[in-house]
Amino acid sequence: MHRLFSLLLLLSFASVSVAQTYEITQEGDGLTVHYDGKLVTRYLKKSGSKPILYPLLGPDGVPMTRRYPIESVGENEKNDHPHHRSVWFTHGKVNGTDFWLEKEGEGGVIVHEKFEKISDGETAQIVSLNRWETPEGKVLCKDRRSITFGQDEGRQYFDYDVTVTPVDEPVTFGDTKEGTFGIRVAGTMKTDAKMGGTIVNDKGVKNKDAWAKQSAWVDYYGPVQGKTVGVTIMNHPSSYGYPTYWHVRTYGLFAANPFGVHDFVGKNVQSGDHTIKPGEEMNLRYRVLLHEGTTEEADVAGAFSRYEKVQK
Repeated sequence: MHRLFSLLLLLSFASVSVAQTYEITQEGDGLTVHYDGKLVTRYLKKSGSKPILYPLLGPDGVPMTRRYPIESVGENEKNDHPHHRSVWFTHGKVNGTDFWLEKEGEGGVIVHEKFEKISDGETAQIVSLNRWETPEGKVLCKDRRSITFGQDEGRQYFDYDVTVTPVDEPVTFGDTKEGTFGIRVAGTMKTDAKMGGTIVNDKGVKNKDAWAKQSAWVDYYGPVQGKTVGVTIMNHPSSYGYPTYWHVRTYGLFAANPFGVHDFVGKNVQSGDHTIKPGEEMNLRYRVLLHEGTTEEADVAGAFSRYEKVQK
C-alpha cells in the first residue's frame, strides 16, 4: 500500500511538471505554441506580406487581437487596414520601400528563410531568419527575430527581440509614423468601441493623448468576452530609440515606432531616419505582457521594473 501511494504521488508530481511547460509543434505554415496544454499563439511564416503571430490568446484563452483579415470580421471589428495582422514587425520606409502597407506589386515583402532555433520546456523560444525584399526582388536587409515565451507572476508574456543587418549597402529605416512593432487589439478592447477600452502610458497619459508620446511602456486594456484584459508593450532600455514613440490609436492599432519623429513631434526637429551600415546592426527589444484587469490592477509599472533588468 505504501509503495502504491508513493507511485501515485510521483505520477502526480510528474503530471504537474509536464502540464506547466511550453510545447511547440511544427506545421507546414509555421509553429504552434501551447502552455499547460492550451494554445498561446501560432507563428505564421507568411500572412499577407510578412510573418505574424495569430491568434494571440490571453487570460482564460480569450483572443487579444483582431480576427480580420486572417479570418472573418469579428465582434466590433472593421475591415480596415488589412496590413494590421494581429502581431507583426515591419516598417513603412526602408531605403524608400514601403513594407508597412500591403500593396501588391508595389510594397516590400518580408520573406521567412528558416527557423534557426525552436526550444520548449519551462520557457519557449522561436528564432527565425527573414529577408526584406523590394518589389523588384532586391534584398535590402535581413532580420533575426527571437521570441521568448515565459511567465511573469503567473501572467503570460513574450519577449520580441529583433536584430536588423544590412546586406550589401547601408539600409535606412526612414522617418514615418507607419511602423514598426505592431499589434491590432480585439475589436471590443479598442477605445472607440466605448465599452471601456483604455490606453495608458507610463506617465498616466490616456487614450488619444498617448499617441506620438515617448514612453517606456503602453498598456491597452478593455473587455473581451465579458472579461477585462490587457496587452502591454514594454520597450527595453537597451533597445534602439528608447524610450520609443508610440503609434497607438483609439481604433485599436498599437505600435512602437522610434523612427517617426516628424509625424510625431513636428517638422522642425532632427529627422528620425536611422542608417545601419554594412557590418553594423540595429537591435529592437520589446516585451508583450498579457494580463487581467486594468493597468493599475495588473501593476504594469512593477512588471516593467522587472523587465528592464533583463539582460539579453
